[in-house]
Amino acid sequence: MTSWKDNVFFILVEPQQPGNVGAAARALQNMGFRNLELVTPIYFRTKEAKRMAYQAYNLLKQAPVYAKFDDAIHDKHLIVGTTRRLGTRRGLIVPLEDSVRRIITTAKRNKVAIVFGRERNGLTNQEVNKCGLLVTIPSEPETPSLNLAQSVLLVAYELSQKSYKTASPELVKHENVIALYEKIASTLKLLAYIPRGDNDLEKQIMRNLKHLIGRSGLTEWELKMIFGICSQVEKKLKGDR
Repeated sequence: MTSWKDNVFFILVEPQQPGNVGAAARALQNMGFRNLELVTPIYFRTKEAKRMAYQAYNLLKQAPVYAKFDDAIHDKHLIVGTTRRLGTRRGLIVPLEDSVRRIITTAKRNKVAIVFGRERNGLTNQEVNKCGLLVTIPSEPETPSLNLAQSVLLVAYELSQKSYKTASPELVKHENVIALYEKIASTLKLLAYIPRGDNDLEKQIMRNLKHLIGRSGLTEWELKMIFGICSQVEKKLKGDR
């Protein structure tokens, strides 16, 4: 029987320290996880990485490498971003411990991506906007930045300590929701919900909608329902002209 842990994918975006990548692989294997994926990393199959990975070097060697962030998340159902930077522009951010249930119950039937940003400056705003759930690891305000491998270990540890009987329904993949966002934006423009030319408000509304939908996920039926509602609204509006 497949464990929910097999559906959790730890994605490192542009890591620059081979030792961090190796240590992250070791942390995952220590906690019973098997999926490490990398987006445009520095060359990481070095002696240092092997030393830091220790007995998890096979996990490191088999890690898929993607050229683009979108390629790594397109087939995932829930995208969880990690961040230390808080602020309303980044949407709702919850402490790691408050996200554990959501991640585990989703992973029982769906692929969950947990995304870690660059050592220096984390995830970009564009990458954050593609995450449905944003989590942060509470730390001292004077020294809030955690080492990449430490962050991976803490997230993996928190997840490995919990168990839930319930499971979320099967959700559509991230790549299938992108077209829905475009459909909603088009419908809102027809409704004149967004004042013409107010690009900042349009971006804010769509960013919040993406976080809302991405946080909860959509079943196939729900996706088709929202598509249908938007299409019917557009049909009525265009028919009135």
